[in-house]
Amino acid sequence: MKWVQTLLAAAALAQLVSAGTAFAGENLNAVKAAGALKIGTEGTYAPFTYHDESGALVGFDVEIGQEVAKRLGVKAEFLEGKWDGLIAGLDANRYDAVINQVGITEERKKKYDFSEPYIASKAVLIVKSDNAEIKDFPDLKGKKSAQSLSSNFGKIAADAGAELVGTDGFDQSIQLVLTGRADATINDSLSFLDFKKHKPDAPVKIAAEQANADYSGVIIRKDEPELLEAINKALAEIKADGTHDTISQKYFGADVSK
Repeated sequence: MKWVQTLLAAAALAQLVSAGTAFAGENLNAVKAAGALKIGTEGTYAPFTYHDESGALVGFDVEIGQEVAKRLGVKAEFLEGKWDGLIAGLDANRYDAVINQVGITEERKKKYDFSEPYIASKAVLIVKSDNAEIKDFPDLKGKKSAQSLSSNFGKIAADAGAELVGTDGFDQSIQLVLTGRADATINDSLSFLDFKKHKPDAPVKIAAEQANADYSGVIIRKDEPELLEAINKALAEIKADGTHDTISQKYFGADVSK
């Protein structure tokens, strides 16, 4: 009797495994059947995802999403929402993925799966172009650094011994450096590249950058390995054939993949 029960239990387990495997591939099949990859994004976060003067949704993340969908053999269908509820939209099955500069963190990886990184950002030390005194982070000691006081960048500046000048964000910080009211600012490399793309003649430069980068990836629900594999394959192709670099240069004037 025990032998029969063992066989039945093993058969039930096999069925569960088989069902789980089928479910794991279900979403990729559904995406292909629908002919669209539904992507959650903000639409208000330039230069990553925003609306141009004609009202069209554009941006770095938008073009990455379009290229991923193209390589899956479907179109990209963008569904916009506020950041606070964007990732939660995955739980509600509102979309298949979120492409919106979502940082890859250990905490998020507990609940969701991420693709391989498609963009990297670093903390950079920004000074006026003619500043010859500040060449590295330790040179901030005793200098004024324009920072959002609650940011990690502000902590880096404080740890270096800088006197912090509080700001509301990157735009205000860079203006204080340009006007000489601050000696420097530590900020995000992507924000600086975007700024220089639009204002190439602005007399500011990167004096130093941290070696460690923060990475963003495409985020999807857990237990969808086929979809994850397909997205990773698409991203690898985009990088290999130069498409990623073309999009990077368009929005940042530099390679932002690493």
